[in-house]
Amino acid sequence: QVQLVESGGGSVQPGGSLRLFCAASGRDLSMYTLGWYRQPPGKQRELVAVINSGGTANYRDSVLGRFTISRDNAKNTVTLEMNSLKTEDTALYRCRAAQVGYESWGQGIQVTVSS
Repeated sequence: QVQLVESGGGSVQPGGSLRLFCAASGRDLSMYTLGWYRQPPGKQRELVAVINSGGTANYRDSVLGRFTISRDNAKNTVTLEMNSLKTEDTALYRCRAAQVGYESWGQGIQVTVSS
């Protein structure tokens, strides 16, 4: 079983930057698709970015060009670098590891963008 723990969230002003980290234990994640999701206040969860085992990344349109997802298979981590943050990026961010027939989620970490 995979355990995922997020870190690096917090509060920042619009235009600022944050970096989220997700560390995994329990399994080698090199063959998993890793992703970051978020749930803004009062809204449904949405995909932010995913990166497959080959390193190909995809992003939701609203974060394209501002966020970068990366993975370090040697360290079993996935990182989300967030730049030019906007108030609408405020949400609970969670990382996910998935393979066919299996998924695991972290508990989540809050990101608040406010002036």
